[in-house]
Amino acid sequence: MTSHIGDDRLDPGLLRLIGVTLLGGIMGILDSTMVTVAADTFADEFNTSLSAISWATTGYLLALTVTIPVTGWAVGRFGVKKLWLFGLVLFLVGSLASALAWNAGSLVVFRVVQGVGAGVVDPLVLVILARAAGPSRAGRVMGMMGVVLSLGPVLGPVLGGVMLESMGWRSMFFINLPIGIVAVLLALRVIPAGPTVARGSGPRLDLVGALLMAPGLAAVLLALTEAGERARFTAPSVVIPLVLGVALLVGYVIHALRARRTEPLIDIRLFSSRGFAASVTVQGLVGLATFAVLFALPLSYQVLHGHGARAAGLLVAPLGLGSALAMPLAGRLSDRLGARNPVRGGAVVAALASAGLTRIGADSGEVWSVLAAFAVGLGLGAVGAPTMGALYRTLPPEKVPQGSSVVYNLNQLGGALGVACVALILAAFGSRAAVGDGAGTGGFQGAFWFVFAVALVILAASPLLPGRPGAATAAGADASAADGSSLARQ
Repeated sequence: MTSHIGDDRLDPGLLRLIGVTLLGGIMGILDSTMVTVAADTFADEFNTSLSAISWATTGYLLALTVTIPVTGWAVGRFGVKKLWLFGLVLFLVGSLASALAWNAGSLVVFRVVQGVGAGVVDPLVLVILARAAGPSRAGRVMGMMGVVLSLGPVLGPVLGGVMLESMGWRSMFFINLPIGIVAVLLALRVIPAGPTVARGSGPRLDLVGALLMAPGLAAVLLALTEAGERARFTAPSVVIPLVLGVALLVGYVIHALRARRTEPLIDIRLFSSRGFAASVTVQGLVGLATFAVLFALPLSYQVLHGHGARAAGLLVAPLGLGSALAMPLAGRLSDRLGARNPVRGGAVVAALASAGLTRIGADSGEVWSVLAAFAVGLGLGAVGAPTMGALYRTLPPEKVPQGSSVVYNLNQLGGALGVACVALILAAFGSRAAVGDGAGTGGFQGAFWFVFAVALVILAASPLLPGRPGAATAAGADASAADGSSLARQ
């Protein structure tokens, strides 16, 4: 049997599987940010307040967060293919219903349905690709997947703005229908069925764990979202859900460590592995830094340079482009060298580029900030793909669904925390300086210094990541990759 280590080629079956999987997953990734540009339009259309209509986005994110942990259990209970098709169909139903919404309440409800569908599909993207690639090619495949993850948050608002102005708000939901139908038809043919799950068999749902973890994660995400909107952590709408969410999550940890009769949704003992703990932590920090820049940079273009929302969004696109270019290359490199060196290099590039952004003010040309944002994207992309590959090289195959749930939840929480911290920094500087006289640049400089500090933390954590893949890992990976390739050809 020939080893895949050092072989840059991916067989056609695996490439088809990657394409079909990403086609299904891209809808939820785009939808999570695309609708945010239509808040004013929704408020006018349904004659309601912006705070009420904001629940169309918040409800989507909370539903997604609540669903992700349960999806890890459902993989063992129902199988990947059935669950994937269920998630796609549910997302399409939510999209169609959202496009036909008649008031703010109906829109929020239908967006929640969309969020549940995305909560099923999003982690399954990682599960399907990780199983098919095997540990020896995890970096390359996760790098290819990272292109979609990188461009989604950046292109979502831009695409949403274009569709909103040219075809109206309902088109932002109708666009999912043809994409989703094609994704379902291709999935029926390409997505591997996996092991047959007999009716009534499979793991029992950890109901107590679900009642602790899902609302706990949702409460923490809600608190961080509120902190970002209010630019302070002391508001009751932040403190109450944050305390409640932390208490529920602590309760889940205690429950999971004591569980005997049923397998917990997330095995806390996974974090006893240094490689796993370091990988998911660094991945969470990547989400934190990415969304911090995504929040601060467009605001700086609007406030300091007077650009409109669409122009500001387009000027941020190089951030996602840099990440999309770096991820496949860094992922391929990590399959040969391990995660540490690519992550170190990426963290250094991201830190230097963030420091460069702190020197840019109202008098600086946009070309410099565009180049710096592109470099930040390159650096964070060079961190993201190797870290994801390292994560799946450290997990036993049966723990891949749980690992995917951890990654997605930490990315959501990291992104919300990044936005909240930047909002707090901007508010603190804004209270002491007027933007009009140029002193307001201090807030944006503070935000980019925050990203610089996050990059340094990633650099400090890089030695904890797995090093060069060993021979033993390669041998085991070869069998896994061969199994995945045979499934991909089905």
